Amino acid sequence: MASSGTRIFEDMSLDHVEFYVNGLAAQTDWFVDSFGFSVYAATDASEKEPEVRSVGLGGNRIRLVLTEPLVGDHPGAAYVEKHGDGVADIALRVTDATAAFDEAVRRGARPVSPPAGHGGVVTATIMGFGDVAHTFVQRVGDTDERALPGLRPVEGTASGAGGDLVEVDHFAVCVESGQIDATVDFYRQVLDFELIFTEHIVVGSQAMTIKVVQSGSGAVTLTLIEPDVSQVAGHIDEFLKHHGGAGVQHMAFTAGDIVGAVDSIGSRGVEFLSTPDAYYSLLPERVELGRYSVDELHRLNILVDEDHDGQLYQIFARSVHPRNTFFLELIERMGARSFGSGNISALYQAVELQQSREEAAA
Repeated sequence: MASSGTRIFEDMSLDHVEFYVNGLAAQTDWFVDSFGFSVYAATDASEKEPEVRSVGLGGNRIRLVLTEPLVGDHPGAAYVEKHGDGVADIALRVTDATAAFDEAVRRGARPVSPPAGHGGVVTATIMGFGDVAHTFVQRVGDTDERALPGLRPVEGTASGAGGDLVEVDHFAVCVESGQIDATVDFYRQVLDFELIFTEHIVVGSQAMTIKVVQSGSGAVTLTLIEPDVSQVAGHIDEFLKHHGGAGVQHMAFTAGDIVGAVDSIGSRGVEFLSTPDAYYSLLPERVELGRYSVDELHRLNILVDEDHDGQLYQIFARSVHPRNTFFLELIERMGARSFGSGNISALYQAVELQQSREEAAA
């Protein structure tokens, strides 16, 4: 953590997440139809020759902005060309956007856009990791939560509309080999994040390093993942290759009732990754279950892990990205503060057991 004594970033939280996309209508329909989100804001239709089209959508404390660039010199056009659709801005709510920007730049952040006011909202942007930026967002007084530069609230809507999903739990960020420590240092020294977890995971012939950084408020969490290039290449290497460098591999949404959420979202057509039957055969030996039964978890392919603080339940949606470089996770925490790393080795063990059973039956 930086030692300047400033408390500018102390209460920082997540304001919204902006995606750059190639097809706004299709992506909007996917989030609305598949996850039950509601559109609450859209680009002002009266603007002549706009550079982008955007919509704001979400539910409860989840706020997403989808932006489609309309001109070739907009930064979103270069982003989509290089990476495909993806997370381009993890926007951070602060009490003073100008002070946050000035302090971050003083500490070494690369500036993108200086502070500017837009109808009760002050924004300023710095670069984070890869081609992902951080926009500081300051809402003055009782400014509408739906208000953002270039967006007009949709009448009869609210940014806090309900649904199965509650808030963003964390972002999983893949970084290139040799970059994880520099990325950790950036967030600690520039934005006063704290390093809360680190682990080197070996699964068969593959390996990776995980380091988790979190804002001082605990509201913004980045799970940083770096491949171990001394081992066989795996899915982290594949992400970096097909995404074109560092970026957000997946985003996790919290659910108050993950069984109900998976049932509901699955009924809307979202496919989740399947889990070997052997995982659930081994589960009672690994975890003493709390809220849900083995049968409930098995039926829906939900994973479970635990730490000293409690349990967590998680499941990953199958990627629908053309490059297979982005997907969503659902997670329910029953006290646990970790990120399911125990499931990596548990799944590997389950796959090995499943294969041996199939070979014995053949």
